[in-house]
Amino acid sequence: MRSILFTLAAATALTACGTTTADDAATTQTAGATAPIADPSNPLGAPSYMTMAASSDQFEIQSSQLALQASQNPTVQSFARLLIAHHQATSANLLQAAQSAGLTPPPPALLPPEQQLLDQLRAAGTGPAFDQAFKTTQTTSHQMALQLHQNYANGGDVPALRQVAATAVPIVQQHLTQAQTLNVDMMQQPGAAGTTGTTPMDTAPVRSGERG
Repeated sequence: MRSILFTLAAATALTACGTTTADDAATTQTAGATAPIADPSNPLGAPSYMTMAASSDQFEIQSSQLALQASQNPTVQSFARLLIAHHQATSANLLQAAQSAGLTPPPPALLPPEQQLLDQLRAAGTGPAFDQAFKTTQTTSHQMALQLHQNYANGGDVPALRQVAATAVPIVQQHLTQAQTLNVDMMQQPGAAGTTGTTPMDTAPVRSGERG
């Protein structure tokens, strides 16, 4: 009888300890959760936004560096130089905003959608075929980036990053328009025989805080 009573007492004590531990863990989690933890798969959460924005920048830089090697089209090369300058600056702006918010941005890397676009561009070879592929992939990538920045600017969870996104929107829109109207016909380039010339593309560097 004493053995049974001892066993029941021990079981009760263990149950109480387990309940206290679970309650303490729940209390600790609630107390420590001063802000919701962003879901990495949620584009309105800082981790996902930073990863996607960094990937977008990396695609623009790498694809434009490739354009400087594979294209002989002056307009394509001019646009590529513009994109490199802008996106190197915007990557720095993203890093600065993340650090000001106490966040650690992910290392720059291409996500599958941008990697697929870059692979398509590399497969296009050189010359006119590359120029057309560059126009197509830049249009697609900037449509993706525009949606990303617009959504985060309207509902993102970190104010410093929302400001980065809001500043990015008009720049990305400008790049998208330029990509959609990019002249990839060599016969229409400035200096080509029998042409009337075209207006050179604006290559002014991005202002502080702008991204595209």
